Amino acid sequence: MATTTEPHETRLDDDLALLTETLEEVLKSSGDPADQKYIELKEKAEKSLNQVKSRLSNASDTYYVRARQAVTRADEYVHDKPWQGIGVGATLGLVIGLLLARR
Repeated sequence: MATTTEPHETRLDDDLALLTETLEEVLKSSGDPADQKYIELKEKAEKSLNQVKSRLSNASDTYYVRARQAVTRADEYVHDKPWQGIGVGATLGLVIGLLLARR
């Protein structure tokens, strides 16, 4: 059964989380509040940060829904065809056992 999150997606999530934390720190840092350019940049950064947070939240919700659907389909398959499920499980166990034995 395939996983719902690929390694590059996990790294992307980690990178975006780091970017979010860094941007939050920059926004909290001192700047000349009287400088109009600083105020505009801060507002733009805050808006972008909120958009990224919203997109990340939506993406993680989508991953959860996909994983849940995959689990439901697997459960239905095993209930509909128990012997095939046992065969798939035994085959996967054998393959994993052989791979681990090689190490």
